[in-house]
Amino acid sequence: MKEYISLHMIALTAGYLLDLAIGDPHGIPHPIVAIGRLISFLEKKLLHIDEGSRDNNREFRRGMLTVATVAITVAVTVAVLLIAGYVIHPYLGAAVETVLTCYILAAKSLKHESMKVYRDIEAGDIEKARKDLSMIVGRDVENLDKEAIIRAAVETVAENTSDGVTAPLIYTAIGGPILGMLYKAVNTMDSMIGYNNDRYRYFGRPAAKTDDVVNYLPSRMSALLMVAAAGILKLFDRSYSALRAFMIWRRDRRKHLSPNSAQTESTCAGALGIRLGGLSYYGGVAVDKPYLGDDIRAIENKDIIRAGRLMFTSEALMLLICLTILLLFVLW
Repeated sequence: MKEYISLHMIALTAGYLLDLAIGDPHGIPHPIVAIGRLISFLEKKLLHIDEGSRDNNREFRRGMLTVATVAITVAVTVAVLLIAGYVIHPYLGAAVETVLTCYILAAKSLKHESMKVYRDIEAGDIEKARKDLSMIVGRDVENLDKEAIIRAAVETVAENTSDGVTAPLIYTAIGGPILGMLYKAVNTMDSMIGYNNDRYRYFGRPAAKTDDVVNYLPSRMSALLMVAAAGILKLFDRSYSALRAFMIWRRDRRKHLSPNSAQTESTCAGALGIRLGGLSYYGGVAVDKPYLGDDIRAIENKDIIRAGRLMFTSEALMLLICLTILLLFVLW
């Protein structure tokens, strides 16, 4: 058992470093894309909307079936790959685990996509900035001005510090790629069908609630890690403040309807001394989100970079914590 925990620690670290180095390689099939296709297939098969006679209970049950089907399919597929690798040879199993861990983490990809927006703003190309922003946010971007584009990019990096980076790292550390990929499957379902609108209100509710549950503790852990990260980064950039991050987190963390999404966004806003939130449009529908943080200074393009550094530092701290706990099991 200790040998496998040791190999798991090596694979976790190697997967983390691989993600930092290459991110999601283009041109190679990605497991999350396959999960998305499975979700779309099940939606087409199970969600039949007849406005004249919609059965809310039936849609809810089929939503539960979708969640269960995706979860079982993902868990079995990853388990087969992982077990086969370790049965053939422990080092092969560790190599498979490394690659899967790299796929699970998304720090490099998030940085890459957000930095596209940063460079567009630097070049003064607002139209291209809107286009690149649309790749990483769900809101309407057509009428966003420069400040709103920057704010949306910072909010996305802040929220995904938990959803795309630290939370999947936690689950992968606990249960290997099987649990890590299960988390990603839940997160993907929420992003695709977990909306409280006419189409998904009942069918997507099981996915949304499951996502709320699996993110409850990780989002709060991520927020506290961001506070610590702000303290470390303040040594190099006075723009950060750990004290302000903690105070704003305590004050604003429950302002969103979602129990989790404001956790890291409020911490980021406090750490940088900026205000996030406000009016946004989704599919032409206005959503007036509560403000997070104080408007101590005007948001600027460099805040996209600062939010990214906060994300990477938080991820490194989380990895260190996970490896320390795993090491204690090995030494026990």
